[in-house]
Amino acid sequence: MPGSRAVAAVLATLGLALSGARAADTPAPGLQALVDATAPGQVLRPPPGSYAGPVVIRKPIVLDGGGRVRVDAQGRGTVIRIETDGAEVRGLHLTGSGETHDTLDAAVQVRGDGNRVLDNVITDCLFGVDLQQSNRNRVQGNRIGSKDVEMGVRGDAIRLWYSRENEILGNEIRDSRDMVVWYSGANRIARNVVSGGRYALHFMYSEANLVEENQYRGNMVGVFLMYSDGVVLRRNRISGALGATGMGIGFKESSDILVEDNVLINCAKAIYLDISPYEPDTTNRFLRNRIAYNGTGVVFHSDWQGNVFRDNDFHGNFTQVAVRGGGSAARHHWQGNRWDDYRGFDRDLDGRGDRPYELFSYADRIWQERPEAAFFRGSPLFEAIDFLDRLAPFAEPTLVVRDDSPRFEPPQGEPPWPM
Repeated sequence: MPGSRAVAAVLATLGLALSGARAADTPAPGLQALVDATAPGQVLRPPPGSYAGPVVIRKPIVLDGGGRVRVDAQGRGTVIRIETDGAEVRGLHLTGSGETHDTLDAAVQVRGDGNRVLDNVITDCLFGVDLQQSNRNRVQGNRIGSKDVEMGVRGDAIRLWYSRENEILGNEIRDSRDMVVWYSGANRIARNVVSGGRYALHFMYSEANLVEENQYRGNMVGVFLMYSDGVVLRRNRISGALGATGMGIGFKESSDILVEDNVLINCAKAIYLDISPYEPDTTNRFLRNRIAYNGTGVVFHSDWQGNVFRDNDFHGNFTQVAVRGGGSAARHHWQGNRWDDYRGFDRDLDGRGDRPYELFSYADRIWQERPEAAFFRGSPLFEAIDFLDRLAPFAEPTLVVRDDSPRFEPPQGEPPWPM
């Protein structure tokens, strides 16, 4: 085929045999000439070895490294930039991007529709994969890291900006900054594993995205939604979001969110809500989530309303529910949740407690009003104050939560999704 002959001619010009090796002191050949010589619709499989970038792809080709091709931008710009529709980049080791945030120096920049970025290894790149005004692309099976710099000046592992209907599937991300979705909707983010970052997933002004079956481990924040509506989070496992700002799932003025069948475990705050839902006549629904062994299960930034908590399992949390400033969360809807500190019975064996679950705020309001006092939670003095206040309250306690139909038995079996 003409394209194949052109590629062979380029290889000959570069002094490369199709099988072949090059001397250790020979500069890495540029990959751009091979890309330019490949006809639209063809597959380019460069011989194994290292190639110099940056590279720009302007036609729908497949660039397949077979796991044996390394492309190094040598600290200049973006390693591979896709400026077409229907191209595919797979099986490459991409490294050595520039360090400039203004130009979003990345391993791969996507500026087109229907492209695929598959099974690549990304190291020493400021940003990982950046999609901008690009729709119906797939980013799948990549292993992504950033540069070895302070957290705040790393780039984002995957970034979507004004991009719709993309699939972000099965990527492994370590020690990057954020995965961020800006002004983007109808994207599916599934089966990714993210660890050691700041925001494992951050939505800004985005709507109707699906987040499912991801594992977010040891990040400062698992998922944070800011001014974003209609998002579905299901069957995710979020753990180890610790520290002063640690939270599993956070909300800021976000509405019509469905959070179901997730596991939130060992976080400073499992769920944090700030003026959410924001839009009138909307609700956020929390259904069948396991909220276990966290500092606080649910934290409300203020006395708000409009959230529904149904059939969740609250287990082993230091505090189940708290409201900043010592207010009440009783205006939210609580039904059928299991509370491990429930003090009641199930005499008719219907699986529901015989009387409501009620959570009152006693001495623990001290740390809610003065956060620095939280350091002493669990200390003998704090426990003594709390015991005496419950025994003979100095003031009328605040009803924080009332669940009229608490679930009595813990859930049986293991969750049906991989942990």
